[in-house]
Amino acid sequence: MSEEKRRREALVYHAKPSPGKIKIVPTKPYATQRDLALAYSPGVAEPCLEIEKNREDVYKYTSKGNIVAVISNGTAVLGLGNIGPEASKPVMEGKSLLFKIFADIDGIDIELDTEDVDKFVETVKTIAPTFGGINLEDIKAPEAFEIERRLKEELDIPVMHDDQHGTAIISAAALLNALELTNRKIEEVKIVVSGAGAAAVSCTKLYKAFGAMAENIVMLDSKGVIRKDRENLSHEKLEFATDQKIDTLEEAMKDSDVFIGLSIADIVTPKMLESMAKNPIVFAMANPNPEIKYGLACKTRDDIIMATGRSDHPNQVNNVLGFPFIFRGALDVRATTINEEMKMAAVKALADLAKQPVPEQVNITYGETRLTFGKDYIIPKPFDPRLISEIPPAVAKAAIQSGVSKAPITNWEAYCEALLQRSGDDNKVMRLLMNRAKVNPKKIVFAEADHLDVLKAAQIAYEEGIAHPILLGDKQIISELKKELEFDADVPIIDQYGDDSLEKRNHYAQRYWESRKRSGTTLYSAQIKMRERNYFGAMMVLEGDADGMITGHSRAYANVVRPVFEVIGRATSVRKAATAHIMITNNGPLILSDTSINIDPTAEELAEIARMTANLGSAFGFDPVVAMLSYANFGASNHPHASKVRKAVEQLHDENPNLVVDGEIQTDFALNREMLQSQFPFSKLAGKKVNTLIFPNLESANITYKLLKELHAADAIGPIMLGLRKAVHILQLGASVDEMVNMTAVAVIDAQEREKRKRAKTGNSSRKA
Repeated sequence: MSEEKRRREALVYHAKPSPGKIKIVPTKPYATQRDLALAYSPGVAEPCLEIEKNREDVYKYTSKGNIVAVISNGTAVLGLGNIGPEASKPVMEGKSLLFKIFADIDGIDIELDTEDVDKFVETVKTIAPTFGGINLEDIKAPEAFEIERRLKEELDIPVMHDDQHGTAIISAAALLNALELTNRKIEEVKIVVSGAGAAAVSCTKLYKAFGAMAENIVMLDSKGVIRKDRENLSHEKLEFATDQKIDTLEEAMKDSDVFIGLSIADIVTPKMLESMAKNPIVFAMANPNPEIKYGLACKTRDDIIMATGRSDHPNQVNNVLGFPFIFRGALDVRATTINEEMKMAAVKALADLAKQPVPEQVNITYGETRLTFGKDYIIPKPFDPRLISEIPPAVAKAAIQSGVSKAPITNWEAYCEALLQRSGDDNKVMRLLMNRAKVNPKKIVFAEADHLDVLKAAQIAYEEGIAHPILLGDKQIISELKKELEFDADVPIIDQYGDDSLEKRNHYAQRYWESRKRSGTTLYSAQIKMRERNYFGAMMVLEGDADGMITGHSRAYANVVRPVFEVIGRATSVRKAATAHIMITNNGPLILSDTSINIDPTAEELAEIARMTANLGSAFGFDPVVAMLSYANFGASNHPHASKVRKAVEQLHDENPNLVVDGEIQTDFALNREMLQSQFPFSKLAGKKVNTLIFPNLESANITYKLLKELHAADAIGPIMLGLRKAVHILQLGASVDEMVNMTAVAVIDAQEREKRKRAKTGNSSRKA
């Protein structure tokens, strides 16, 4: 993608359909006059009077306890420098968004038009009663140090400058684990720190809190080694000034054990790396390009343990591992500050989490067979669902133990359960799918690439690294549309009508005829069908010329299903294919089946649909908990519509005893754990969060998913085909660009899973031989 096109896309993203990235939504009913009278006058007077009597009741009656102010003056924004408060607002909105999606904290961005420390501090103090915490962001040093120090002293709510402490906490966790892997003690290692800004100073202070010795630390700024004989050193730099008679980074690196980079790209050379001690620990965290390239560093030293700030290499030092969860824990015990004990607790919790067995969901997301604690995995991954239930409790406990908590937690089990219910985990589904697709992109046929929206989806899939598109359709139209979209990548374009496709068309026709000649198909009719894009595209997948296909944007579902079933067909042992939708709801992901194919399945077919849908959930990284839906609960009705669901459940319990599945059950009981536990504690679903719903017939499933989608109660991913021989997926007529991109990721993951099963089967056959 050209820089100009990326620029335009970024601007459109921020401007459309409404400006910005965040908004305020009500949390209470407001439909009736009674609701409004309670929300405002006269009802609102009652909580006001209670808070007047006891100021702490503001946490009981308002949202203060879940609001963090994200405050900046725009003086040190990302790599952009001092761009001013207005220009920093998109970044602060983005930080607010991260607070919400990772820890369900409402971040409110505030940009202050002042570089005066006194005015900044006074302004924040004046507005502080609104918030449960203050996140300072992108403020230049040395003012950042003074602003944070004074606010922490003068406010009774948590204050943290994430640019300083976020990187410090994450890198400290990585450092502790790297030292453990190399059998070193932090008190003995020699540390070189390149950079002397807010992040570098905070990192080094935290390392000292864990035992690093001042005499073993050398810090450098843009002028070279910070020595005690240098003049005009700031208070922060003076703390790390050295007595050693060295001036350059090259001199400092010799025989050092640890390099911490928070400076500029490519300042570390292979020669410097070679001069370091055995098993060097190198955290090159300059963004977007590290102090030494990851590949070059690993090529230079095969004994290196390396971390960067980049997501495309192991051991990413990413602040999102810290700040949402640290504030979550601090807010939940109403901490009056974020102290050293709380930061150190977060470090230890992150370090310990990396040593625990990694959930299969994380392995699947990152395309790993098995992530285990070692030189390429010293800190958790950002999409690890355990972060929300591990880091906040550690921070909260430290706040309580250090005496800065106003609302101590007593039931830690209930607290951890409540954390898991927050949106931080549930809303990651699409990010998980996209990341997993990018690990091993596959060749996907876009069977309607001469339609603008389909080509847009193919372009996004290509540019995001989700898939290798094959564009099927009218070559001239596709070429013209590519120019319009500035899609200048050299991707295959195939026109099934074109003369250059004649050889393939004849080959596919012959293969199709051979498979269906006893079903009334003639060779001539097979040749005619190969001029139709869905037959041609499906044959590409069947013959291995592509890994998957998506189609259906411009044609009715029934018209597209036919050629797919004729060419691809059902997988071996599958009696009925089906479809599922993944609905991304506020309460987490829900898989709904069968939403598009089977009008009135039998009990046996329902059982098979349930098994295939559960396998889909497992493939996408979460443990399926399956509710077999009906209008009745557990034998309350003997009508055939209910009894067939009951029979399906009996079959599943008998044939798949390890599958968590039960029914027949009404939807509200399936989704409301309290109701289910109260009325049906014997159910296999009791105490569990249902994430898979199997409907008794097509109309109920189809109506439900479309209702959820159109009411904006959920985003839909689907329909996902279940039970076919190959990774072919059929879109709903008129699917949006985003929906097609999502389905492309699904098709890629489907193809990945098939490849994995094929390798496993081949491996088993080889071992038997």
